[in-house]
Order: sequence, then C-alpha cells, then structure tokens
Amino acid sequence: MLRYTLKRILTGILALFVLACVTFFLVRLMPGSPFQNGSVSEQVVEAVEREYGLDRPLGEQFLTYLGNLLRGDLGISYEDPGTKVTEIIGRTWGITASLGVPALIAAILAGTAFGIVRAVSKNRGIREIISAAGMILAGIPGFAAAILLLLIFSVQLKWFPASGLLSPAHYVLPVSSLAIYPAAVIMRLAGNALETEMEKDYVLFDRAKGLGRKQIIFTHALKNAWRPVLNYIGPASAYLLTGSFVVESIFTIPGIGREFVNSITNRDYTLIMGLTIFMGAVVIAVNLITDLLGAWLDPAVRRSYQEEAE
Repeated sequence: MLRYTLKRILTGILALFVLACVTFFLVRLMPGSPFQNGSVSEQVVEAVEREYGLDRPLGEQFLTYLGNLLRGDLGISYEDPGTKVTEIIGRTWGITASLGVPALIAAILAGTAFGIVRAVSKNRGIREIISAAGMILAGIPGFAAAILLLLIFSVQLKWFPASGLLSPAHYVLPVSSLAIYPAAVIMRLAGNALETEMEKDYVLFDRAKGLGRKQIIFTHALKNAWRPVLNYIGPASAYLLTGSFVVESIFTIPGIGREFVNSITNRDYTLIMGLTIFMGAVVIAVNLITDLLGAWLDPAVRRSYQEEAE
C-alpha cells in the first residue's frame, strides 16, 4: 500500500507539473499585453513589460517561473501590483470552499437517497420518474441552472437573495446550482450499483437468514454499492471548482471562480497561473485521497496489498 501511495503521489506531482507547463505557454499565446489599454502608449507598455521580464525569451521566462514556483513564490498580480497571488488565493479560496463543500455534501446525500429509492422501490412509476428527472437534471448546464434558480426563487418568488454571501439564505441558490449535476450523476451511479448488488448471492443468503430488506440494504448492499460514488468524488470536486467560475459571477460572489474569470479578462498572467496551479493541486489531492480510500475499502485490493507486503 505504501508503494502504491508513493506512486500516486509522484503521478500527482507530475500531473501538476504538466498542468503548469501547458498553462504557462497557453497564457503566453493570449493576444495583447497585460498592461495594454487605450490610455497607455506603446513605449510605456514596453517599459513595464521589460520591468516584469516579459521581454525576455519565452524559455527563460518559463525557467524563472519554475524556479520561483519551487520556492512557493507565485508572483504578484499584474492587475494589482501591490498584491501577491498567494494573498488573493488566501482571501478567496475559503469563499469558494464554503460553496463547494456544502454543494458536494448535498449532492452526495440527495444523489444517494434518490439512487436508493430508484433501485429498491417496488413502484415502477416512481422509478421511471426519478430516472427521467435524473437525466433531465444531468443535461442542464451549470450556468442555466443558476439562472433558472435565480429567476424563479429570487426574482419571481423572492424567497432567497440574488447576490452575495451575507447570511445562510444567500447560500441556498448558489449551492443548489452547483449540486444539481453531481447529484444527478451520483443518483445514477448509486442506483445502478445498488440494483446490481441486490441481485448478488450474498443478498439472497441474507434474505434466507431472515434479515429484513432495510437491514440488507443499509448494512451490506449499500456499502458495496457506494464505491462508484466514492470514485466519483474526485471528478465531482473538479466540476464544482470549474462550475464556481460561472456561479460566482452570476451571484456576485468574490471567490476563486470570479477571480479566475477576471484574471483572464485582464490577461493577468501570474494570477491565471497561480489560480490554475492551486485548483489543480486541490483536485489532484482530492483524487488521491478518494483513490486511496477506495482501494483500502475494497477487500480484494487490501488483501493483495497485504500479501504483497508479506
């Protein structure tokens, strides 16, 4: 297990390095200059670029950036020269996490609950309705879900605030917008896996022993059926991060997503790089944790690691 863990950590570091390399060169392909606007002359732009080292060869700029990155220095924002990128991340990541974590928890709980109902309900109509609803919700883009929820529950019904995060009520619409798609996916994963588990021999054996249906589901079958959901948590975290770009902009929330959108608009190279690397590191870390947890919970995999260690 230790060797597998080290291998996954090294793979994650390599993936993060590749992400940094690709992002660096793609950012440099953006047209224009970070310091270019209608009121600044070309001479001033060239002077500022020379001060920040943007006039040097691209390879030299890349090596300089990598050296700073290894020291934990993500540079300063070109749009706000007095602010380090790490300060912006420190100021905004908690806001995005306050949306993403509740959205992930809500998606897991709702998706698992509806997946169980779909898998074990004896009413065919209920199963069909849940399946159809899951397909429809999974097909709605995040920005469309956010706009629909905003129009219905804020503009028309006036139940919830339309912007900011000033009270618990402000979290309802953005968290719901982020949770809809992963909840639909988890419902399908949990439902399909539970249907498969309920047809296996150990379930028939439990029934023969006289165990109740609920006891079989929640004590034995669901534990095995939930493994695909655990494996999906990593991709779901990536979706919640990327989904926050639009949701935070729609609901005027000053989190990482909105900062990322603004950094692209302003061609703020260092901020784009810093936010991309930070979000990539978060996704890789979550993937690593869920992968290791899933491997440890699988009896066959755990047994193979134990035999290998012996």
